Amino acid sequence: MTSTIESNPLEAPRYLDDFKIGDQIETEEFPVTRDMIVTFAQQYDPQPMHLDEAAARSTVFGELVGSGWQTLAVTMRLLVDAQLLGGTPIVGTEFKEMRFHAPMRPGDVLRAHAEVVDICPSKSRPDLGFLDVRVTTKNSADATLITQSWRLVLPRQCSV
Repeated sequence: MTSTIESNPLEAPRYLDDFKIGDQIETEEFPVTRDMIVTFAQQYDPQPMHLDEAAARSTVFGELVGSGWQTLAVTMRLLVDAQLLGGTPIVGTEFKEMRFHAPMRPGDVLRAHAEVVDICPSKSRPDLGFLDVRVTTKNSADATLITQSWRLVLPRQCSV
């Protein structure tokens, strides 16, 4: 049975023990503008398909698109805003199986979905454990932009 992760006030921490496999969270939406794409690209990924519509037409995309790195950054923002871990900071130990399915475009409205797929207490640190989460980022047309797996480190409420 699938359950939904409850949003907690920012000050309320969440512990590894608070999660169950199958827990899910849906984020709010994040609108993407042309200016956001260009500004990010100027600073972090200055390639033609991210900077200028005319130059982008000669790329494989044929139009202005956002950097995949920007899409990942927006995904992180969405999950932080959704308080995925309540007041516990999102600390990743591993990000894997990252796949770019489609580019982010001006006018897209992004949202993210996270599902707990594994919970693993630490063998060496009984006060910590690992939460494996499958993250999918989609646009308003319900097209999948990015899928990835996150391994997060969380405190445990009770040590075994």
